[in-house]
Amino acid sequence: MFKTPPNKVLPRQGDPRKFAQHGVVLEGHIAVSDLPRVTEATESSGGEIQVKLEFKISEEKKKVVIGTAHADLSLICQRCLEPVTVPVQSNISLGIVWDEEGANKLPPHFEPWIAGEGIADLYEMIEEELLLSLPAVAYHEEPCIDSKLYSSGKPVEVKKERNPFQVLEQLKSSPKS
Repeated sequence: MFKTPPNKVLPRQGDPRKFAQHGVVLEGHIAVSDLPRVTEATESSGGEIQVKLEFKISEEKKKVVIGTAHADLSLICQRCLEPVTVPVQSNISLGIVWDEEGANKLPPHFEPWIAGEGIADLYEMIEEELLLSLPAVAYHEEPCIDSKLYSSGKPVEVKKERNPFQVLEQLKSSPKS
């Protein structure tokens, strides 16, 4: 089994099938700036993503990669519209397959990773998993705006306007001469 030291930069490319055959464990970090879609979806341009990937053969005899990716990413608070740092944790559990047919044969606890023959971009896979783990709404845990702004004051009374069809109703209900 091959294992990378935990404080190293994670390699960008590798052959996931060979890694699974040899039981490779990759542990290290990636700069957030190396993942353009994560940078675009967040307010983060700096910082690191801690990653641990274990490539192996599953009990079902499938080539898989399991692991985690963790980062503290800056998102926009939906209350005050200021940046807020949110811990994002992605639990990776992927079956390495050639095509859609192979994806359909995976056990339900594995998501498919359709990887072509040979070298694959590990950063793309990690980026996809992190994007799927982003929260739908981000906000500060502590109050970030004045609670008085949550209410609009007294309810506004709605004046009943004269309905133009009231005249027709009156004509309909009046006795015919």
